[in-house]
Amino acid sequence: MSDSDTSVVSRLRKLIGEGAFRQGERLGEVAVAEQLGVSRTPVRLAFRTLEQEGLLQRAGKRGFRVREFTEADVLCAVEVRGALEGLAARRLAEQGMSPVLTAELEFWIQKGRDLLAKGYLEEQDVEVWSELNRHFHENIVGSAGSSVIGDAIARNNHLPFAAADSIIIDSEALDREYRKLQLAQVQHELVVQALRHGEGARAEMLMREHALIGLRYAELLDVGRHAPSG
Repeated sequence: MSDSDTSVVSRLRKLIGEGAFRQGERLGEVAVAEQLGVSRTPVRLAFRTLEQEGLLQRAGKRGFRVREFTEADVLCAVEVRGALEGLAARRLAEQGMSPVLTAELEFWIQKGRDLLAKGYLEEQDVEVWSELNRHFHENIVGSAGSSVIGDAIARNNHLPFAAADSIIIDSEALDREYRKLQLAQVQHELVVQALRHGEGARAEMLMREHALIGLRYAELLDVGRHAPSG
């Protein structure tokens, strides 16, 4: 998928997440392409991608509509992913990491450090984070020695916002979103530390908690911004 196609997916995902389209609303390629100022081809690809993510569902032979889901559905799907990824991390810590996997995880951790080093967040950074986050999670799950876990996560990822790379950034609160990614980066580094030391229970707990960062941390991060230092 090209950068422009990826951008259309991100923009459309954000619009759906913000409620710009009603649940159950039918989406047409022409109307959405005009709204986004792009051709129909990237919109068609975006529809298929978002169908796989669980945000859209087929409406007839060629159409799509916004999938209907509740807040409880979203939270449950994310918790399920956290539990499955936690299990994968525990298994990986107990069996030990290869030098190749260790280097791969360190590569994506460094990518995160580089992204956050400038001290602020821009909207275009979301896709970079989404990619590195996806690779980080996929490396852990894919190295756990269990296709059952991977298959279960793949099925769960079809639910709305359940996948590790289904990330929506609030463009009106980029300062808060930057702090959220800072915390996520720290959690990535702690997970790798636990994996290196063979700490299965700790790795599992960290992965479970990490999955909830997008849904449970916004209020705390806002409080932290206004809290006195020292």
